[in-house]
Amino acid sequence: MTDSTTQVKRPWEQPFWKPAPGGARALSYLVLIHVLAIIGLILFPLPSLKVLGISLVILALGSLGTTVAYHRVLSHKTLKLNPLIEQFLIFFAVLNGSGHPVSWVAYHRHHHSSTDTPDDISSPKQGGFWWAHLRWLYQSAPADKKRWCPELDRGIYKAWDYLETPVILLALVIGPLLGQGWMGFFWIGAIRMVYSLHMQCFVNSLTHLGHQEGDSSMNVWWLGPLQVGAWGENWHRNHHTYAGSARLGLRWWQPDVGWYFICTMEALGLARGVKRPQLR
Repeated sequence: MTDSTTQVKRPWEQPFWKPAPGGARALSYLVLIHVLAIIGLILFPLPSLKVLGISLVILALGSLGTTVAYHRVLSHKTLKLNPLIEQFLIFFAVLNGSGHPVSWVAYHRHHHSSTDTPDDISSPKQGGFWWAHLRWLYQSAPADKKRWCPELDRGIYKAWDYLETPVILLALVIGPLLGQGWMGFFWIGAIRMVYSLHMQCFVNSLTHLGHQEGDSSMNVWWLGPLQVGAWGENWHRNHHTYAGSARLGLRWWQPDVGWYFICTMEALGLARGVKRPQLR
């Protein structure tokens, strides 16, 4: 007989190297891009201005895709964006290694449903910094798409599930395809993707290290400039307080690139139904 007092281990109590069922693919991806990035930094410690410029443009577009399309449009439905603009942003978010939109939204809604409780899949309050930063990506159970975002698990959004791998392969080789040789291979490929990965992961880890009871999200002002196109995601306490708002930087002195982009799209008639915060 099984001892009724036996407790099932939480995912963060597993050895860090052991992926969850279905997590081996994510772990392999993480190892691959980090190994390639390290090799690239050894061979080409300083990129040319052209290579750096291309890397930053793709990084910024992908980061904008994550914060606007994935986060504000799809996850929280705080605005409706022109479908062509939305799919353009999704493409660059996938190219940045953000994953396909249905999975991203399912994980994010799950996170908001149980923020910083033992049921939260990416809380440093439960599993520690490295769990929230990277380990949950390959050690947590896959998010239930049919539960968390059934409206997205079809059509063009579901198609990104199949397009993700080809786009990731494109991301790894886009440097040589743009005529930038091996330096471009490493800097426009793996180094950019590793940078993007960690800037996104800081939102799960670093911005949830507050000491308040319950939801421990907090604003981290200095993280914003490092996030490039996702500048605004660093105002994470703001977001958890006003999750139904398309604006994350609530004060004039809180820069929010995603919000500026949304306002521009709204002015051009390419965004509608933009939800603004009702400040307390």
